[in-house]
Amino acid sequence: MKKISSRLFQIILVLVLSQSCSRDDSVQVPEEENPVNEEIMRIPLVVHVIHSGQDIGEESNLSEERIKRQIEILNEDFRRKPGTRGFNTHIDGADSKIEFVLAKQAPDGTPFNGINRIDSTLVKVDILGYGPNHYAQYAYWNPEEYINIWTTPLPRSTECLALGLATGPDVDLPGIQHLAIPQPGDAEGILVSWIHFGESDIECHARHGRTLTHEMGHYLGLLHTWGGSTCEFNDYCDDTPAVDIPVYGRTAFQGCQGEMVQIENYMNWSHDDVMNMFSKDQIARMRYVLTHHQGRNSLLHSKALENP
Repeated sequence: MKKISSRLFQIILVLVLSQSCSRDDSVQVPEEENPVNEEIMRIPLVVHVIHSGQDIGEESNLSEERIKRQIEILNEDFRRKPGTRGFNTHIDGADSKIEFVLAKQAPDGTPFNGINRIDSTLVKVDILGYGPNHYAQYAYWNPEEYINIWTTPLPRSTECLALGLATGPDVDLPGIQHLAIPQPGDAEGILVSWIHFGESDIECHARHGRTLTHEMGHYLGLLHTWGGSTCEFNDYCDDTPAVDIPVYGRTAFQGCQGEMVQIENYMNWSHDDVMNMFSKDQIARMRYVLTHHQGRNSLLHSKALENP
């Protein structure tokens, strides 16, 4: 994710989860599934705040205000909302008409604010490493009813190194093999370091809440713009200029065909204050996943979207 795996450990991720969205004659998103004039798709989220016993609002036990602001940012980005950092006037940019809602009820049907706090010092889990299977031991709700998001209590020394990670959907689109597809029995969801969840004043380019935007793109089937790291096999989105190397920073450069790369695309590892667009083909790809992937599609009809 803009960072590791999907933004994860930018270095580790390049090796672990190299996403791609490429140009190839494999299964492409049908033109008729263009997002323009489509109905808005709403998806429920549960944020599992894994902390180390701090009071609410301190360190990894993030405040409710910061969490809600992060979801606002996510929606500003996906809806290309005017007057926000998520707005763009790029000819290939568009409103995805995908929105995210903090779950309104828990699995047992009780009222819920979408935030599930877990004191990791009180829960004994096996050490499995950094990934959904590890954090699912603290909390894991039905992924057909909720998108599970874990804010991870990593040490401050990981700032700007470990950002986030997401699993991808197993669906009939080209390049899916470059995503982190869960195996049978594996957990699926999104990890984001608490340091990079929401807005903050940290001394890092990833401080405006775009880590979650990037990782959500992976969760909905998007690859990094460089995809398979070749000019022929990059991200399978024709309106993102082909590039065969990771795109970092805030300065555009020439890609494979001499076109300037979309430095502002959320599926790069660009600086947070530069990113502000999903392309029309990327949006069509995400909406295809929400329509054709059984688990992702079921989210659109989840009871968690409604008050109990």
